[in-house]
Amino acid sequence: MLNRFLVLFAGLAILESGLPALAHHSFASEFDTSKPITLEGVVTRIDWENPHVHYYLDVTEPDGTVINWACETGGPARLARRGWTHDTLKIGDKVIVHGYPAKDGSNAADGRQVTLPDGRSIGLEPSAK
Repeated sequence: MLNRFLVLFAGLAILESGLPALAHHSFASEFDTSKPITLEGVVTRIDWENPHVHYYLDVTEPDGTVINWACETGGPARLARRGWTHDTLKIGDKVIVHGYPAKDGSNAADGRQVTLPDGRSIGLEPSAK
């Protein structure tokens, strides 16, 4: 019986080693701190998930083109310590986001400071992600 368990365990370990690893990225490898950006837009989606909360904004460019930006912040627990709740951002809110763009040129940003519709500003201090 013990031998069967060991064979099963070894087999599962071998199979699992072939699965892709979900690595946590570093802030510096993903975002460009030399190019701070400000985005003004309307919140279209909010994902409260670990390891990071993501929210999405429709930003209207000067030529009228609407671009959906993905903004990343800290994890839910970290945001809660900073005063964020599930009701801090709501779909349809017009907000101003200060952060740093993705290095890969995609419409993604580290959105660490948000000015809410009522004028309150809520942020996330720089982190070592």
